Amino acid sequence: MKTYQRILALTAAVGLALALTACGGPGSTPDSGDDGGAVNAKPIQIATKPMTEQFILGEMLKQIIEDKTDYTCEVTEGIGGGTNNIMPAMQKGEFDLYPEYTSSGYVMVLGHDASGVADSAMWDQLVQEYHDEYNMAWVGKYGFNNTYCLAVRGDVARQYGLTTCSDLSAVSDQVVFGGNPDYIEREDGYPLICSTYDYNFKDTRSIDIGVKYAALENGDIDVTNGFTTDAQLGVQDVVVLEDDKHLQANYFCSTVVREEALEAYPGLEDALLLMDGLLTDKEMAQLNYRVEVEGQDEADVAHDFLVEKGILTA
Repeated sequence: MKTYQRILALTAAVGLALALTACGGPGSTPDSGDDGGAVNAKPIQIATKPMTEQFILGEMLKQIIEDKTDYTCEVTEGIGGGTNNIMPAMQKGEFDLYPEYTSSGYVMVLGHDASGVADSAMWDQLVQEYHDEYNMAWVGKYGFNNTYCLAVRGDVARQYGLTTCSDLSAVSDQVVFGGNPDYIEREDGYPLICSTYDYNFKDTRSIDIGVKYAALENGDIDVTNGFTTDAQLGVQDVVVLEDDKHLQANYFCSTVVREEALEAYPGLEDALLLMDGLLTDKEMAQLNYRVEVEGQDEADVAHDFLVEKGILTA
């Protein structure tokens, strides 16, 4: 609950923060000395979307940059509207960088259809078009993929030998599906996955998004929809089924950064590349759980993980 209350407060404050930036607040170009070096550099401005995962990633970026360079960072958490509001602010120079997802950039920013596009082809196009159209770069991939998934209770998965979405087809009439109402009703959600994998569940139950994992753990349902980095997936006895027909677009996370900022802050790109391959889906889910469920501070969670991975010293 703490996280969601803070999101509302932060979203309300975004307009003021951006207005201050436009009126001469913290900019993104450092003051330079006579030798052209970055002297007394203004803080690097980092933006994050309104979700726990992004709060953690923003802290990781901040801590890595400040540890590996002489620069300081300011993080604006929980920008309401996410990509739709962060990208225009990036174009204006109000932010220097933010964590973004490949399919979000490909669809929401570039306006392309992600259906059937190979991950490598999408990445190459993102890199080229962001450079050509926005003078921005995608730097590194964090490793995890926050995409849609089907999650099955562990005992059910073991009973029927389920590892892929296709495996579930043969036994769907013996298990109960439970999902949040908007997923069940939207055409590209439950109806699409059922038609693609020929599911005919024993029963389908509409369950509030906040309690569906509890319903799964309690045995009220056997299968639910989720995201691959949901907090509960990091701790519950749940099996995430492989989308073997590649129905869902992939959402690999990376850093989008203004090329002007890379030039203005020497060494920034090298620091950002330390995030490359750092996180698995399960690790991201576990970190989300520590903040979202256990109530730990995202800065502490980020620091402990970076120390564990040898990026920072204790």
